[in-house]
Amino acid sequence: MDAIKKKMQAMKVEKDNAMDRSDVCEQASRDAKVRAGKAEEEVADLIKKSQQLEVELDKTQEELLTTTEKLKEKENALSAAELEVNALNRRVQGLEGDLENCEDKLVLATQK
Repeated sequence: MDAIKKKMQAMKVEKDNAMDRSDVCEQASRDAKVRAGKAEEEVADLIKKSQQLEVELDKTQEELLTTTEKLKEKENALSAAELEVNALNRRVQGLEGDLENCEDKLVLATQK
């Protein structure tokens, strides 16, 4: 009878220990689920941010393309304006030369 009581006592202690380990495992499982839920939320937030960044990147690339095209147009207009200024400068120099010749002829004509 004593042996049975000891055996039952040992089984009760073993059961209590197993229940304690079970409680610890269940708490660890709940904690892990909470951490997993937070990690999933973080992943969802990161995916959303990534998608927003991709949209912003697309917009920025489009703006860059548009700005580059406008810059090329402005550079072409500048080149054309520089060519026109150079042509006008050459014409002015030619007219100045003609003016000097006319003045020289005028001086000669008035001296005669």
